[in-house]
Amino acid sequence: MKKVILILVIALVFVLNSNAQGVVKTISLEQTKGEFTQKGLTVSEGSYVFEIANNHVGTDVGFVLVPKGKDATKPENHIKTAYVTTVVKDGKVEKSNATTLKKGEYVYFCPLNKTPQYALIVK
Repeated sequence: MKKVILILVIALVFVLNSNAQGVVKTISLEQTKGEFTQKGLTVSEGSYVFEIANNHVGTDVGFVLVPKGKDATKPENHIKTAYVTTVVKDGKVEKSNATTLKKGEYVYFCPLNKTPQYALIVK
């Protein structure tokens, strides 16, 4: 009986921990011609999916996230899980994979829409 209770307690702890760590939040961003409408973000550490809307830019758009201070023109510095899984067609919305963000500063931009780089701060 003690073994059964011990196994149940271990299983419960595992489930509670996996649920607490498994929370993925969504960051929704909108692009218009040449810019994001959200000109910077501050979020807490955690896992996020980036949802990118193409508000009639007139071309496909994407999303790039890079740790601040890294050369954003070099793809090896991009956080690839933050890329949208497919380019965002005019008038559509697409999502990235889950991306874990640690404390620090990042920049985001769209090379297809030629947006400026905006700050994303993780506290």
